[in-house]
Amino acid sequence: MVVQADDKKELRKVKFNDDDFRKASGTLMRRICVMVAHKDGAIAVRDSKDASKMTLVFNEEEWSVFVKGVKAGEFDL
Repeated sequence: MVVQADDKKELRKVKFNDDDFRKASGTLMRRICVMVAHKDGAIAVRDSKDASKMTLVFNEEEWSVFVKGVKAGEFDL
């Protein structure tokens, strides 16, 4: 899948607030986790310990492919 540069620019225009982000309850006891927000067709991911770091933004198709890969064990170490 190829995401056009213009599409990425549009995704980055979506403004996320701190209240938009959530993290899985299973990560509450871990020190390393991410927070995810879904808004207006954009999915944002950021570091839960340092929200000032860069937020990554994906479209719904990119996110869906990533989640399928996670469930299939593609990223297991």
